[in-house]
Amino acid sequence: MKLWTHRLFGKDRAAALLILTGAFLLGACGGSASTNPSSTKTTAPDPASAIPADQKTLRDIYLAGGCFWGVEAYMSRIDGIVDAIAGYANGRTENPKYEDLIYRNSGHAETVMVRYDPAQISLDEVLIYYFRIIDPTSLNKQGNDQGIQYRTGIYYQDPADLEVIQNRIKEVQKAYGKSLAVEVKPLEQFFNAEDYHQDYLEKNPGGYCHIDLAKANEPVIRISQYPRPSDEEIAKMLTAEQYAVTQENATEAPYTNLYDKNFEKGIYVDVVTGEPLFSSKDKFHSGSGWPSFTKPIVDYVVTYRNDGGHGMTRTEVRSRSADSHLGHRFDDGPPDQGGLRFCINSAALRFIPLEDMDPQGYGAFRLWVD
Repeated sequence: MKLWTHRLFGKDRAAALLILTGAFLLGACGGSASTNPSSTKTTAPDPASAIPADQKTLRDIYLAGGCFWGVEAYMSRIDGIVDAIAGYANGRTENPKYEDLIYRNSGHAETVMVRYDPAQISLDEVLIYYFRIIDPTSLNKQGNDQGIQYRTGIYYQDPADLEVIQNRIKEVQKAYGKSLAVEVKPLEQFFNAEDYHQDYLEKNPGGYCHIDLAKANEPVIRISQYPRPSDEEIAKMLTAEQYAVTQENATEAPYTNLYDKNFEKGIYVDVVTGEPLFSSKDKFHSGSGWPSFTKPIVDYVVTYRNDGGHGMTRTEVRSRSADSHLGHRFDDGPPDQGGLRFCINSAALRFIPLEDMDPQGYGAFRLWVD
């Protein structure tokens, strides 16, 4: 059962509440200094022991993003995340209580264990949601909450997760003019927070929250929704030109292709899987003879490879899910829009007009077109 109190004045109001109540010492996240014998449950860092036997396909990642009330509530709202538990990670003591973070400098970060189903949501997609709700450049401060316990951090158990985390950090860094302050480390320890911290905002809807929980409803393009067909199916579904371009890295003829001169509002999806790739909002007339965009609809739907063919050094652009050859990226795009030009083959794309996006199941992505 959770404590009824919640933050009214931001992080530090312990003294004021002490005067008002004479009974509770409330710290930065509105917690009580009183203890509960059931509040010190420990989650072991070993993935095999942390996940029940009937849930071995699930994965864990540990995310610190300021007050864990909001982070836990936000993550719980996301499809594919099956559990979110508030707790304390990577500190100097065992079995900490909440007041150890506030008054005894235990060094733990308020952290949420996020358990997710990789068949529904990938680790990268979990991190995309995570970065929506933090200021990644702020050191030891999120919202009104300040202190080392409010540092941002991504703590992992599987070494294979590190590359995914680093790639996402690299993409996020591009949007900021200063270095990110997000800590990335292996999980050393994690202890469940006291019972009254768990599902706090569900039981206290008016409780303090430093983030916009509605961001959980904003779309993320999930790879699981756009599976790649078999090679045999691809061969049957594509025209000869589409197959040559997407599967054999061919280049269609300039100027006469389907979408070079198309500037109607809508989105361009992978002709193989239907995964959204580009928006008409980012399309411009380059004069090259091929459809040109300043950027993908979101950064994570395309991948890149070095291409040394035809006596040139270029950056090849491929789709994430189907691994289709799309075209190339050049550095001669509009300077005021990032300076990039994504030169894409029409044969690799299918265009969906704005008015058809809802009927065809792409209505959630209208905000990237309008």
